[in-house]
Order: sequence, then C-alpha cells, then structure tokens
Amino acid sequence: MKAHYLVCYDITKPRRLSRVLRFMKGRGIHLQYSVFYCYLTWQELADVKEKLSCLIKHNADDVRIYPLPVKSMVAAMGCGNRVPEGVELFME
Repeated sequence: MKAHYLVCYDITKPRRLSRVLRFMKGRGIHLQYSVFYCYLTWQELADVKEKLSCLIKHNADDVRIYPLPVKSMVAAMGCGNRVPEGVELFME
C-alpha cells in the first residue's frame, strides 16, 4: 500500500546537495528548492531512507520525512504551481 510523504532537506555542501537533488528527482515531485512530495510503498520508503543516509553527512546535513494524511488540502501562496495528483488546492 502506498502513502504520501514530504521529504525535506538542508544539505551543507553543494556537491552533496546536487547528489541528493538528482536522487530525489527520480522519486517524487519537486515542490520547492529542498522539498519533494512522494507517493511510496513501505519498501520504496525504506529504499529512499537508505539511499539518503548514504548520500548525506550525518553530523552536518538534515533530512526530514513527514507522512501526510490520506486526504490532504494544500494552501498555496505565491508562484508555486506544482500540486500533487489527488491533493486539493486551497488558495489564499
């Protein structure tokens, strides 16, 4: 069964940041600079966590993976126009 996740990261070195960005572009929708929306199975989530763990420096970088509710409403302000499929947009 698949679930929705936000993957957010702060990477301190440009080279590692590029590697994480390239990896994540193949796993989800790039919503903002360091934020991805992913729709993953448990195994896919485990694979993402394992790979990210290998790509980052644990004492310098920060990666967060947040599970999202099944039915999500998103508030969007500004120029962001990428909304994941199945997510309702609430404009402010």
